[in-house]
Amino acid sequence: MKKIIILFFVGFCVTTYAQVDRDQLSLDISKADAANTEKLKSFIWKRASVALVDGQEKLTTLTEFSFNEKGEIQVKNIDAKTTVKQKPGIRGAMQKNAAEESLDYVAKALDLSLGYAFMTKGQLIDFFSKAEITEKDGIITATAKDVNVKGDVVTLKIESSTKLFIEKTFSSLLGKDAISGAFQYGKFSSGISHGTTSVLNLPAKKAVIKSENKDYSQRVQ
Repeated sequence: MKKIIILFFVGFCVTTYAQVDRDQLSLDISKADAANTEKLKSFIWKRASVALVDGQEKLTTLTEFSFNEKGEIQVKNIDAKTTVKQKPGIRGAMQKNAAEESLDYVAKALDLSLGYAFMTKGQLIDFFSKAEITEKDGIITATAKDVNVKGDVVTLKIESSTKLFIEKTFSSLLGKDAISGAFQYGKFSSGISHGTTSVLNLPAKKAVIKSENKDYSQRVQ
């Protein structure tokens, strides 16, 4: 009986400690992310993207990313090239309309994905308050549902020592269509974390968008 009481007490202590640790973890990661984002605000970088449909390259784009004075991420289109040849006459007009609809769809998907790539402090705190959290080999893994869209699932991998992101993956819905994506992170020699590559899957369009961030440069103050 005494042994059972001791085990119960120990179990209770572990559960309470885990809850306190979860709250502190949420604050530590939010603080580290905010500090890192503040440093990243002085950078401008480019993203080279390739859109594949049925495994074939259809579009390449080059966009520029930066933060505005309000600290919001902003995107500027620099270049876009397509391998799709324009058809003549009515078929050409139909093709153009279909292409415009697809571009609009992709734009909405990209906008949705940015909501997972750049989560606010409030979103991070809410995420960790309901996430399942594990830690192994210096990496914290947290998974939660209903984060930005009802029915979505988000998994974050964080470096235990710095509390900075290593990877973010998500599965979500664009209307009724399932979409998913992944973001990988690296570090500059200064220790600042930044996005390196990403993948966005759009099964309803049989499309995959692969992107690479490059040419990071600091703006002159």
